[in-house]
Amino acid sequence: MKLRTRLVVATIGVTVPMVVLLMWLDGRARHQAAAVALSEGITRRLQNPDERYRCEDAPAAWGKPRPRGGPPGRDHAPPRRPPPFPMGAPPVHYAYDEALRSPNPAAPALSPAWARGADERDFYIVPRAWWSDDVDIVVRTPWGEGPCAYVLTHGTTTPGFIGALLPASPIWLLPLAAVLVAILVAVGPVIARIRRLTAAVQRSAAQGFADSVPVEGKDELGELARAFDAASREVRAQLAVKDQREQTLREFLSSTTHDVMIPLTVLQAHLTTLREAHAAGRAPDPLILTAAMDETHYIGALLHNLAVAAKLDAGEPGMIKGPVDLNALVTRVVSRHAPIARQRAIALEHAVPEQPLETEADVTMLEQAVSNVLYNAIRHNRTGGHVALILEPQPEERFRVRVIDDGPGIPPAQLERVAKRGQRGDAARTRAPDGQGLGLDIAHRVARLHGHDLRFTASEFGGLQVDLEGPTEPSRPEPKDQ
Repeated sequence: MKLRTRLVVATIGVTVPMVVLLMWLDGRARHQAAAVALSEGITRRLQNPDERYRCEDAPAAWGKPRPRGGPPGRDHAPPRRPPPFPMGAPPVHYAYDEALRSPNPAAPALSPAWARGADERDFYIVPRAWWSDDVDIVVRTPWGEGPCAYVLTHGTTTPGFIGALLPASPIWLLPLAAVLVAILVAVGPVIARIRRLTAAVQRSAAQGFADSVPVEGKDELGELARAFDAASREVRAQLAVKDQREQTLREFLSSTTHDVMIPLTVLQAHLTTLREAHAAGRAPDPLILTAAMDETHYIGALLHNLAVAAKLDAGEPGMIKGPVDLNALVTRVVSRHAPIARQRAIALEHAVPEQPLETEADVTMLEQAVSNVLYNAIRHNRTGGHVALILEPQPEERFRVRVIDDGPGIPPAQLERVAKRGQRGDAARTRAPDGQGLGLDIAHRVARLHGHDLRFTASEFGGLQVDLEGPTEPSRPEPKDQ
């Protein structure tokens, strides 16, 4: 159902019952006013001492409307002044005896309940429908006996159907109708604005919420338009994040395909050579075995780095920080890289302080960053080279993880950009042309997320020195035995 139709139905649904209620209240008020007027009139008449004689002398004819002129007599004595009849036609009275019988054949039957009501109060109003013009009351005469013990007075509320609460003329319905028409006409511009807002929202949705929703006015519809516009901006932001995630996924798949296929191809060639040697009964070449293990280790490190890079590129690193034992972290990283260092005939040394150092970090990301730096030093070093991983405390409750190698190093001009993705030293390009340079890029981004410092400098031994520094956490006391 359209808004205009619903408004019309709601307006009619409220107006019609209200008009009916007003008319019902007006009808009740008219009947009450007419009953009071009849009670006052019959009370004044019965207070006349001669009225009892007239009623008991001719009860069948008593109570009929008397003419305003004519010969005087007991039954038709002219009143001193014309009686006012505010309710309309002159009233008619019917006399009843104590047995509730009337000698007037035109008199209606008098209910005992009506008579009891008249005994209990000044007068009793006979129930009538609110829309009826007839009004009847029952009163007990002051003497209360004989053929005129009770009197039923009949009158009407005419000349007006409306007039007790509402104006006497139904002209009051015209302003009400005018108000209803004005409401419906005033709603027209509101409906038009709602339709324009609906069309604007539909256009924006059809274009992927790229366009803003126009805001008209400062009323409730303007607030609704602003809410739609804010929602569309939020949707645009979410779509941008979604596009970024999709782009990250595409880049991740592209990088994975490119970076993994090359070492896999090399590994496949090494394994083929080993299989041929085995088939010919020759002993496997140790250099081939070392190269195969090197490629396997490289593929594993590459996949770890690609997963972390995709997570960082999506803008949701999802870090779960907690206390990290740096001594244990360094020991794990060295143990993981010791096999590849032995295969490449590289001496791998490490040192940690006697007192354990702790920091607040995401242990997985921090360990991956340190692992990347150490793996970079091993992979790009020469055969017979040396690599050292050192953890040492620093002043002001800080730590430093230092990786030193005596490899070919990186020219000073390239040190500032070595941490960027895809950037490596010239010597590294010569030895390992494959790969996207993710290792140091991830180490740099993880350090930045944790508020750590990562610096690249030339080593005094001719290679590269990488320093990772950050704050330490106060060591927790060990629980005492109970």
